[in-house]
Amino acid sequence: MALFDLLGRHWAMGVLWTLNEIGPSTFRRLQDECETISPATLNKRLKELQVAGFVHRAEGGYATTELGRDLYERLRPLGEFSKDWARHLSNL
Repeated sequence: MALFDLLGRHWAMGVLWTLNEIGPSTFRRLQDECETISPATLNKRLKELQVAGFVHRAEGGYATTELGRDLYERLRPLGEFSKDWARHLSNL
């Protein structure tokens, strides 16, 4: 349940997903890629994801750890399901 609590926080999964998609990133670039995230929220989520072992400071800024990449790969099917669900909802 602790994992679901962490990932359920506003923007937590979005930050993890984005870092996996774009690779190592500076704080500014990550904020731009996440578009509507506030600097305070991004800072808080990065700290939480670091403590959890999913993100670390890298030469290019922030990057996912091996554990963070593993989690992303496990979440990708859920992303595909969510797209299918959205299409289903739009047909109701």
